[in-house]
Amino acid sequence: MENLKPIKRSPMRIYLGKKYYRSKRYFDWFFGNRRFSLKKEDIPMRHLVFTHQTLLLRELKDVDMWLQHNKVKNLKIATQNLNKVIIRPGETFSYWRLLGNTTKSKGYVDGMILHYGKVTTGVGGGLCQLSNLIYWMTLHTPLTITERYRHSYDVFPDSKRSQPFGSGATCAYNYLDLQIKNETNKTYQLVVYLNDTHLVGEWRSESPPIHTYEVYEREHLITREYWGGYVRHNRIHRKIFNNDKIQIDDEFITENHAIMMYEPLLEQQTEKEKVFS
Repeated sequence: MENLKPIKRSPMRIYLGKKYYRSKRYFDWFFGNRRFSLKKEDIPMRHLVFTHQTLLLRELKDVDMWLQHNKVKNLKIATQNLNKVIIRPGETFSYWRLLGNTTKSKGYVDGMILHYGKVTTGVGGGLCQLSNLIYWMTLHTPLTITERYRHSYDVFPDSKRSQPFGSGATCAYNYLDLQIKNETNKTYQLVVYLNDTHLVGEWRSESPPIHTYEVYEREHLITREYWGGYVRHNRIHRKIFNNDKIQIDDEFITENHAIMMYEPLLEQQTEKEKVFS
């Protein structure tokens, strides 16, 4: 099992690292051999493949609500750039290729970001909610995820969590990207928008889906590390069913390892202390 002990890096090392990896990404975008999806179709495609929605405003421990409201502003801008983009056969969807940098000149504002395990603020913060949504929806389609980065830190306890731990995709312009390739013979369309309470996403297609998917976790555990922290682990799998609801496959998707930013079982321990006090 890999060692996740946090590594302290100097501000200069972080700055130079970003410059290097961003340059590599730009080179790949403009001189690589992949065809990226860049076009949109105004009319939503006829057939819904999968849909999901996530709550916009959540009260998080030690996080000011103004950051949540700013996140909503950032999501409104980002969804406008991604909404109704199509992925033709052979094309690759790149989250950051379509969004571009999240600058103030584009209307982005300060939102919550996670920087080396610490909750802080930054322009365009909060967009991981969008990349998480797209990744989760894509796991329920035949599209192929060719690049995805797991969250290195598990920041908040499982309060009302409905999806398995580790079923999201972290993002940072532009070196931590989410890329999805259409290796089918059908065209797909991403629809994303905000209503009054939720971020809503859909994958749509020109023809009805022939499979459905059930995403689940295996081998979930928490380990106490030699350096004093806790690390959470699991493996993500998905079951594939045909239109007769008969299971035809069970695929391994990815494994996750994340440093926990909170004490595991803290509430349960507190209740025990009450019982024996």
